[in-house]
Amino acid sequence: MKLSTHIKTAVAIAATAGLFIATGCAGDAAESDAGVLNVGQISNSVAFFPLYVAEEEGYFTDEGVELGERPRMGTGAKLAAALTSGSIDVGAGVLTDAFNLAESNPQTQVTGSLVTDYYVDIVTASDFDGPAEDASLEEKVQALEGRNIGITGPGSGTEALVIYLFEQVGLDAKTDATLVNLGAVPSSAIGALSEGQVDALAFFQPTGQMAETEGVGDIYISPQRGDIPELSGSLHGALFSTSGVLEEKGEEVEAFNRAIDRALEFIQSDPEASAELLSIYLEGTDPEAVEALNEILPQEFASSSQVSQDAFDTAVDFHLESQLIDEAPDYDSLVWPQVQQ
Repeated sequence: MKLSTHIKTAVAIAATAGLFIATGCAGDAAESDAGVLNVGQISNSVAFFPLYVAEEEGYFTDEGVELGERPRMGTGAKLAAALTSGSIDVGAGVLTDAFNLAESNPQTQVTGSLVTDYYVDIVTASDFDGPAEDASLEEKVQALEGRNIGITGPGSGTEALVIYLFEQVGLDAKTDATLVNLGAVPSSAIGALSEGQVDALAFFQPTGQMAETEGVGDIYISPQRGDIPELSGSLHGALFSTSGVLEEKGEEVEAFNRAIDRALEFIQSDPEASAELLSIYLEGTDPEAVEALNEILPQEFASSSQVSQDAFDTAVDFHLESQLIDEAPDYDSLVWPQVQQ
């Protein structure tokens, strides 16, 4: 692992570990009221749309789940810290967040699947001088050498995709391109692309769909589209908690997962109704971009909250190759037995 990655990991572990100690190991047990689940999520990104569906369609209520606090934490590190402190019982994030938390808190448990495709795309400016659309992945990645590539920030899944792709063709993203930190707001990233501040973006959905709708960019490489076969079926969006919470509120978490299962089925089986909710969830997004995104959601969302070992292992391989982790987590240890598949 490179020095910068060591520093990132050390800082994240130290911050989380410090909070873990300061709270008297509060993460070992739930601090919310009995029968109530406080569920945090990073943001209102596409990955967490099933939670919105379950709330709006009344699935949580139907399954007897009483939701308490529903904070949007902003980052995976803050989500993990909230779990450790006991201020939330379940976190909705990406698997990277669970892996990072597990390094400092052995009580970490992955409790559900949300997205089983890597939902970050490489988006190029509309005037990008690169190979034809039907060119090989290798040719497309090589054309990114020397370019300015916008990412959300260091240590993110957006940066990880660029690192991974460059390594596949013998390049180093840290030296063979300029990675530009743009933050996590899609409209700002698209602005940087259209103004020529960056040549390409590595950004989460629906950034690519928005760029294409606005005529300022094109989805150049998309794991979801099948452009990177090695990432097909990778667990990305995930739910996680701690063993202390699960000992006290296991039944509530199982009921929560049943509601998520119904939401996932809703997205798969009723695209028109799903599109209506998605347009509200992604308020302000161009309707054409919402429509384009809605067409692919059934393909990338998990079929249920169960965590398959294949999806988990594919994600582990990606995390190792992109230097997000040093060692492979153990499926049987990290994944809650009730959702192992």
